[in-house]
Amino acid sequence: MRFKGRGRRTLPKPVALGQEYDVEISEISRRGDGLVRIQGFVIFVPGTQKGDKVRIKITKVGRSYAIGEVVG
Repeated sequence: MRFKGRGRRTLPKPVALGQEYDVEISEISRRGDGLVRIQGFVIFVPGTQKGDKVRIKITKVGRSYAIGEVVG
């Protein structure tokens, strides 16, 4: 593990930009987006509902979350 500024650890993220994953939406965010977790890492998926089984492509990876879009 590497340390980056102010004692915060930079851990590898379990998802990568452009990668596709088969997921089941487990929650709905406060903004109404579908939400899924991969190894505890939060991924927001707009336009989905709880229980949807979809294939997503990661379009943005932030420090503590990612955004995915439904493909196919």
